[in-house]
Amino acid sequence: MAAPRVVLLLSGKRKSGKDFVAEELRSRLGPDVCTILRLSGPLKEQYAKEHGLDFQQLLDASTYKELFRQDMIRWGEEKRQTDPGFFCRAAVEGALQPVWVVSDTRRLSDVEWFRDAYGDVVQTVRVVATEETRKRRNWVFVTVGARGFGSRPPPLGSVVMMGDTDRHILTILGEPLGSVLPGVDDAESECGLDQGVAFDWVISNDGDKVALGEQLDVLVQSLHKSL
Repeated sequence: MAAPRVVLLLSGKRKSGKDFVAEELRSRLGPDVCTILRLSGPLKEQYAKEHGLDFQQLLDASTYKELFRQDMIRWGEEKRQTDPGFFCRAAVEGALQPVWVVSDTRRLSDVEWFRDAYGDVVQTVRVVATEETRKRRNWVFVTVGARGFGSRPPPLGSVVMMGDTDRHILTILGEPLGSVLPGVDDAESECGLDQGVAFDWVISNDGDKVALGEQLDVLVQSLHKSL
């Protein structure tokens, strides 16, 4: 594995468009120069093996993945507590291109691992979008009730969701879930980089293709100076 010349750590809220921005960067730089790395890939693969699930379905933005998201977060946190760099090391294995784009950086420990491993070549990129834009992309605030799901999430169609405007508690299988506990959108996987990082780049992705393109062009021009 060759040492990278640039490592871009992309972060942002769900439905902010991190994957889209990562793909746009690779398109501009070319696949021989830029590769996209996902920390969630090794996590989902190992989680699927241990729980007898469909790994490929966990990779996409399907309802199938949403059914297991909460338990994957819990399971992943347990792995990180034992070894904070477990998923980072697995994600970079075999990467050969000079530019790495990590499309799903979520925690301060992720940023710290990459900075410790690769030093000054690491740059942080925050992808932002308004709540209105994210809602148009089908984002809705997700939480769980006091009972939680444990390791057996509810059947398809029973995902518990709470809108940030009406914030009433839904039910699963006819049973009220009781008081609200931290779920997906208020967990560390979504909020871990809300503070504590001075981002090198902030990319606004609210659906204006021209504005997004102009921002990415500036970033790419800067990257070429390191190649």
